[in-house]
Amino acid sequence: MRRFLKAAGTALAAAVCLAVSVPAAFAEGSKLRHVAVEAQPASPVDPLGGLGVVSFAPAVLASVPDPDRSPAGANDFGCKPSAAHPYPVVLVHGTFENAFDNWSGLAPVLKKAGYCVFALNYGETRPHALIKAVGPIPASARQLAAFVDKVRAATGAAKVDLVGHSQGGGLMPQWYLRFDGGAAKVHQLVGISPSSHGTTLLGLIHVADAVLAVAGSAGKPLGLDSPAAKDQTVGSPVLHQLYAEGDTEPGVTYTNIITKTDEVVTPYTNQYLTAGPGAIVHNVLLQGVCPLDLTGHMGSSYDPNTYQLVLNALDPTHAHPVRCALMLLPV
Repeated sequence: MRRFLKAAGTALAAAVCLAVSVPAAFAEGSKLRHVAVEAQPASPVDPLGGLGVVSFAPAVLASVPDPDRSPAGANDFGCKPSAAHPYPVVLVHGTFENAFDNWSGLAPVLKKAGYCVFALNYGETRPHALIKAVGPIPASARQLAAFVDKVRAATGAAKVDLVGHSQGGGLMPQWYLRFDGGAAKVHQLVGISPSSHGTTLLGLIHVADAVLAVAGSAGKPLGLDSPAAKDQTVGSPVLHQLYAEGDTEPGVTYTNIITKTDEVVTPYTNQYLTAGPGAIVHNVLLQGVCPLDLTGHMGSSYDPNTYQLVLNALDPTHAHPVRCALMLLPV
């Protein structure tokens, strides 16, 4: 019993993480595209301090009074894409996160770089919930489809680039690309710690699902009921359906920014994609670019090294070297 309780406690802690959840060296089979580490233009500065998960925490608190607020630099529907950056960027937050707490670091960086930036909130079990992206993944993908159409109509752009974290860079937008017509409307999907191929959650996923089921019954008004977490469990019906015909859609470029110290999407190698016909895949291992960057899952969307990798993926013709910031918190 003691061993089970310890495992359940560990799973609950991991579930909370999921909830709040160059030539450079690339993973096997991918092409070299990003610029190597050199003493040249610096990576963008994280507006909240460049401390990964330490920066994420105040953003969560700041979103409590208004969980639907937009991060700085996002959702100016009067923005018109420039010739230099013709694709609007749509930011897609992760499970149990919201647009503000996930993107208050990256959104202003992208805006300053000249992009039209948009960020949606999706997957609520009740209106104005602090904790979002908990609904079934197919339903959330339909919300993403509607938002992309809204952005395209406002900006006049034929296609957008998607940048997502966790679920928002993995299963959910991939479902949209495959089943909701997204491949014709998306130029590139950039996933930061994407939940591609699901997670074992360090081998504790079934314990975590059981904990979430109990918590969901008692805490449904708080958004703790999470079909999305179950959809991202290795072996789920959603996973089987999504990847039955391969990982990718023709005409779309996929960039996956992956950290070995990911404690939520495990094993981290699940995040790699294999290119099918007509698609391009770049699997970027963060430690292959910056060996002393130990950022984990929660902190990855506030990692300044990741910011530069995202910018390089969006505009590879003008990629800058990654001057590696030291990130020593593996969370």
